[in-house]
Amino acid sequence: MTELGPAAWPPAPIRTERLVLREPEARDRMAVIELFASPEVGTYIGGPRPRDELERTVPEEPRRRPGLFVVDLDGAMIGTITFDRRDAERPGHLRPDAGEAELGYMFLPEAWGYGYAAEACAAALDWFANALPSEPVVLCTQTANDRSMRLAAKLGFTEADRFKEYGAEQWFGVWSSVKSSG
Repeated sequence: MTELGPAAWPPAPIRTERLVLREPEARDRMAVIELFASPEVGTYIGGPRPRDELERTVPEEPRRRPGLFVVDLDGAMIGTITFDRRDAERPGHLRPDAGEAELGYMFLPEAWGYGYAAEACAAALDWFANALPSEPVVLCTQTANDRSMRLAAKLGFTEADRFKEYGAEQWFGVWSSVKSSG
């Protein structure tokens, strides 16, 4: 996220029952390459990137930036979670000036099906709610991405819009830590 406002970055590592959300480290490089080169991961995000290109371009020392968490299981990276500001040029917004915090996540295929994404994203959303109270979070995924649609529902995102982008129907949802009293 380019601007976290009052949130201090980086936070201390966030620990869940099975996972640690932390800043990227040099030891994560091969997992990052694996993540972006994976045909399964790339299915709904424009396809995999060429491995040789990634091996040339992914730096030895990771780029650290506010809003980027590595998801660590037993000392190894299994995925990433990001909070970025949604670009005003893209469809799907809650406010006219855009810039909403958008949750993104990618996990290695061997980590799929164990509930790690739900556990990690829930912890990241809790952190976000404490860091930026009352600010909503948005999520956009292809409606064809069944796993991501189920995860969005499980995390408590509610549909705000659907639209075509990148040649596919997109689902746009919103999550808020502020619960209505009615």
